[in-house]
Amino acid sequence: MTSDFSSLNLKPSLLTVAAELGFDHLTPIQAASIPILLQGKDLIGQAQTGSGKTAAFALPILNSLELADSTIQALILCPT
Repeated sequence: MTSDFSSLNLKPSLLTVAAELGFDHLTPIQAASIPILLQGKDLIGQAQTGSGKTAAFALPILNSLELADSTIQALILCPT
């Protein structure tokens, strides 16, 4: 399992922003989920508040977005 953001197959611009925001080491939920999501697979995950879940699902989505494409490219479902 990877342990730092630079080892992920993310676009260089996302890695730069992640580093600027202080994201250097992956949390367990990020290390377990980001590689799976980067493969385009579906995932259901659960982790404590403050564990990095938002980055875990958002970074792969941002990585796959095509800015020139104005169609819906992602759907995020959040239970309340």
